[in-house]
Amino acid sequence: HAVVFVNGDQYNGAKASLNVWAPHVSLELYGDNYPRFFTYWTTDAYQATGCYNLLCSGFVQTTNKIAIGAAISPISSYNGRQFDIDIMVWKDPKHGHWWLEFGSGLLVGYWPAFLFSHLRSHANMIQFGGEIVNTRSSGFHTSTQMGSGHFAEEGFGKAAYFRNLQTVDWDNNLLPLTNLHLLADHSDCYDIRQGRNNVWGNYFYYGGPGRNVRCP
Repeated sequence: HAVVFVNGDQYNGAKASLNVWAPHVSLELYGDNYPRFFTYWTTDAYQATGCYNLLCSGFVQTTNKIAIGAAISPISSYNGRQFDIDIMVWKDPKHGHWWLEFGSGLLVGYWPAFLFSHLRSHANMIQFGGEIVNTRSSGFHTSTQMGSGHFAEEGFGKAAYFRNLQTVDWDNNLLPLTNLHLLADHSDCYDIRQGRNNVWGNYFYYGGPGRNVRCP
């Protein structure tokens, strides 16, 4: 993990802009290296329930303008143009469904209220960032890249970022994050650096190459 998280409050959603990269990853689900816009859900912390996209009933899609699991383009390039997308998840106070919004106002669909127990009323933690599966099946750390495959300190145009991090309150207002925490549990493999300014609000750079001389 290389993530920013907030906890200790009652959250009804989250929003951020993130730039799109095509990291080298395992080809298990799609058979190619295109970045994908995907969803996943679980009701018991990945024990027995949940699935990607629409591979099982759960997430309800409400638009045909977005194909869930589809490749995203254009892609940011190292030392070149950067392309980002806006994503928001928020809870409908009336019906209790958790909605997914892409871009400015395009509702993709929702996770129905009945899927959840802990999330029935609100969330008590929000995470933004990157996650990698590392089974060490070959005895080495995975060479799966996170973000651009470059570390956070390389900064704009080279590292992946999230910007304008916001949370949704009980009345569906967007608020800036307070009391952010950073977690990079294998920082020699993937790391994270946060900042704040008037244009990007709360932001962070994150990612890395995975296996390297410091991360065997």
